[in-house]
Amino acid sequence: MAHLLELRNRLMWAIGAFFIAFLLCFSFAKPLFNLLVQPFTWAVDWAGMTDRKIELIYTAPQEFFFTQIKIGMFGGLVLAFPMIAAQVYKFVAPGLYKNERGAFLPFLIASPLLFLLGAALVYFFFTPMVMWFFLSMEQVGGTGEASIMLLPKVSEYLGLIMTLIFAFGLVFQLPVVTTLLARVGLVTSQGLADKRKYAIVAAFIAAAILTPPDPVSQIGLALPTILLYEIAIYCARLVERQRAARAAMAEADEASAAASDPEGDA
Repeated sequence: MAHLLELRNRLMWAIGAFFIAFLLCFSFAKPLFNLLVQPFTWAVDWAGMTDRKIELIYTAPQEFFFTQIKIGMFGGLVLAFPMIAAQVYKFVAPGLYKNERGAFLPFLIASPLLFLLGAALVYFFFTPMVMWFFLSMEQVGGTGEASIMLLPKVSEYLGLIMTLIFAFGLVFQLPVVTTLLARVGLVTSQGLADKRKYAIVAAFIAAAILTPPDPVSQIGLALPTILLYEIAIYCARLVERQRAARAAMAEADEASAAASDPEGDA
C-alpha cells in the first residue's frame, strides 16, 4: 500500500506539472505556431520565392482550435518532461543501490538533451529541407497549364513537424538506451557490430514508417540513425572497458590483500 500511495503522489505531481505547462502553452498557442511556421519561411527563401506571402489554411471551423490544443499538449509535454522524469526517478531511486543511482542519473540528464538536439536538427534543417522539396513541385501555370500552389492546412503542417520532431527525438535516444542495456549486460559491442547490416535495413524501414512519404525526410532520418548506431557501439565498448578495468582493479586488490595477510589465507 505504501508503494501505491507513493506512486499516486508521483503521478499527481507529474500530471499537475503537465496540466500547468499545457495551460501556459495553450495561452501562447498562436505565437508558438508562428514559431513553428518559421522553417516554412526559410524553405520559401531557399526556393527563391522571396516575394511570396506565407499562407496556411484550415477547412473546418474547429480545426485551428484543435490545432492549438495539440500545440498546448506538445509544448506542455516538453516543458513538463524534467518534472515527469524527476518524479519517475524519485519513485525508482529508493529501490536502487547507491552506485546504480549514480549510474542512472547521467542518463536522466542526457536523454532530454539528446531529444532537444534531435528536435533542433528537425527545426533548423530537415523541416525547411522537406518543405523546400514540396515547394519544388509547384506549377506556375500558363497556356494549357493550371496554377498549382502549396497551401498547407494548419493541422497537417503541425502534424508533419511534430512527427519529425518525435521521430528524430526518439532516434537520438539510441546511444542512451544502448549504453543502459550494455551496463546491465543485455547487449555487447561485438553483438551490435555483428548486427550492423540488419540495423541499416531497420533504420530505413523505421524512417519510411515514421516520416512522410518523401525521400528527403526518409533519408534524412535513416542516415543519422545509422550514425547514432555507430555511436551506440562505441558507448557500449566504453562500458565494457570500464567494467573490465573495475574487475582488474578488484582482482588486484584481492591479490594485494592476500599477499599482505598470508596467515589469514592459511
